[in-house]
Order: sequence, then C-alpha cells, then structure tokens
Amino acid sequence: MAALRTTLALLFLAIFTPLAASVCFPWTFLTGSADRMYAIAIGGARFAVWLAGVKVAVQGRERLAPKVSYIFMCNHVSNVDPPIVIPALPGRASVLVKKEVFKVPILGRAMRMASLVPIDRSDREAAIASIGRAADVLKAGLHMAIFPEGTRSADGRLLPFKKGPFHLAMDSGVPVVPITVLATYEMCPKGQFVIRPGTATVVFHEPIDPKQKASRDELMEAVRQSIASSLPEGRR
Repeated sequence: MAALRTTLALLFLAIFTPLAASVCFPWTFLTGSADRMYAIAIGGARFAVWLAGVKVAVQGRERLAPKVSYIFMCNHVSNVDPPIVIPALPGRASVLVKKEVFKVPILGRAMRMASLVPIDRSDREAAIASIGRAADVLKAGLHMAIFPEGTRSADGRLLPFKKGPFHLAMDSGVPVVPITVLATYEMCPKGQFVIRPGTATVVFHEPIDPKQKASRDELMEAVRQSIASSLPEGRR
C-alpha cells in the first residue's frame, strides 16, 4: 500500500508540474510576481504529501510575529522534509537548493522565477556568492528556509552545521527560527524510495536574534540546542 501511495504521489507531481507551469509561467511574466506560482506549487506539494499518506501537525507557529522576515533553519533526515516543512511556513519563502536541481527541466526554471537560490557546496567561492543572493532575497521581504546540515542525516541524528547560513544571519541581522521536523526519518530515510504513511510534526521554536549573540559560533550553538530540544535523546 505504501508503494502504491508513493507511486501515486510521484505520478501526480509528474502531471501537475508541467500543467501548473503552462499556467504560472505566462502569469508570472505578465505580472512580474511569482506569488501565485508559489501558492500553486505549495498546494501541489501539500496534495502530493497527502497522496503519500502523510499528515502534518504543526506546533509553535504562534511564536512568530506577523509581517516579519525570518531565516528558518531545520534538521534534515528525509526527502519528504521540504514538501512538509516549506508549506508549514507563514508566508512565501526562498530556499537554498543544490545547483544540480536547477538543471531539471521546468522545475529549474520555476525555482529561478520563485527566487530560490542555487548553492554549490563543492565550491567555496560559489557558496559564498549564494549566501549573498540569499541576503538579497531577505531584503526583498521573503523568508529564507535552510537545512543547515547541508544534506540528509543517514541515521536521523543531527549532523554538524555548515557555517554559511550563520554568516547570513549575523550579517543580515534577520531573526533565526529553529525548526524540528519529527517522524520523517521513519517515513522515508535516506536511500529509501517508498514513503511510509504517518504523521509528521513540525515544531517552530522561539526566534533567536543574531544581534544578541557575540559570534557566529554562539548563534550556531543556540540554534543547534533549540532544534535538538525536540528530538529524541538518541538523535540530538
């Protein structure tokens, strides 16, 4: 049953993506705004997650102030994390995405139009340039969503954080909201294709003001402790 649900979700995305693009691309070109395209993409992600048998519970979103841009930082254990976490954010967000994904037909073009930021982690200078583009996105009033481990954890435990996102936070002064996503490792761990049905929980922690931290490392440790606080003890 899980394999069938996963296949249905992927089949839906394969049909939905080009159909949505045929409507959203002209609209975005004409209006100069990617808001409608973003909303439709979020709706498609939610429906695909539902088809896969995944329910989403959200905790702590009331901690966030309206009309404030945030940098959201979340742990990362599964391919289903982005379509679960991004739709739970309060408003439109950009995301740091591996540069290889931007080569996918239609999807890559849509991500560029939606102000998503490609990142090349194998090239330090290119990665620094990506952080600069992320700062421009924040100045435009969008949120930024980042998985600071840089890749999925193979065993569900927190990996060391990359430094770039914390340079971004310290330089921009934008509040950081740590997020813990739970149960997605059990649904679809790294290396597995089939998504097991279940309920994922997205926990929003108290925003952290980088201006109140003496250093990048102090901010990094505060974010790590906050994310870890909702993880099972063996995965902190």
